[in-house]
Amino acid sequence: MLSQPLIGAGYLIRGLKLLTAHGVKRFVAIPLLINVLVFSLLFWVLAGQFGALIDAWLPTLPDWLAWLYWLLWLVFGLAAALVLFFSFTIVANLIAAPFNGLLAEAVECHLGGEAPPSGESLAGAIKNAPAAIMDELRKLGYYVVWAIPLLILFWIPVANLFAPFLWALFSAWMLAVEYTDYPMGNHGLKAAEQRRRLRSVRFTSLGFGGLTLVATMTPILNFLVMPTAVAGASLFWSERLKQA
Repeated sequence: MLSQPLIGAGYLIRGLKLLTAHGVKRFVAIPLLINVLVFSLLFWVLAGQFGALIDAWLPTLPDWLAWLYWLLWLVFGLAAALVLFFSFTIVANLIAAPFNGLLAEAVECHLGGEAPPSGESLAGAIKNAPAAIMDELRKLGYYVVWAIPLLILFWIPVANLFAPFLWALFSAWMLAVEYTDYPMGNHGLKAAEQRRRLRSVRFTSLGFGGLTLVATMTPILNFLVMPTAVAGASLFWSERLKQA
């Protein structure tokens, strides 16, 4: 069991190596450009609003616990970063959804596996963009159902001390759901079946999503994380989830 998160994390690392593979790299440019633009906007937001967001979340401490302020600032600073980075990742994937599906298909073909039945071209992906965006909105609905109660925890005394860690775990799971949807969706698997397969290899899924979360919050790497995670998720599908 201890090796499963490492196997999951390894899919992301291997996904990075696939971005320059023959037949794959031409599908990387558009998701990469969208990711760079969205995360540039995120850094602009962080520059102006980050401190105010943390101050709004910080619990009020009595004078005798004032020494805990800086520790809590670090914890809630991490929580604010998790929420912001994850939210902007959702936005980036919403915009890039049609092109991420193409990238997942190209990776799977490169791996020599069973080609997805869609067989779309770039023009076909643009034509089917509304359907891809609707699929992203359904994932967004699933995200909101769980995110709202977790965000409420940040304003509940005592419970808010645990909220950052619960949010990190939730974010790792959601990123696994987000990116594996592209290869599994190409094969016609619906959301409930996708999540069932991810739960069947739960720790591998959390390992993949956890390292994706870390990469999302790491400067420079976060610009590459979207196409890398799509490629890694396609590997994950080919080697594990297809048989799950």
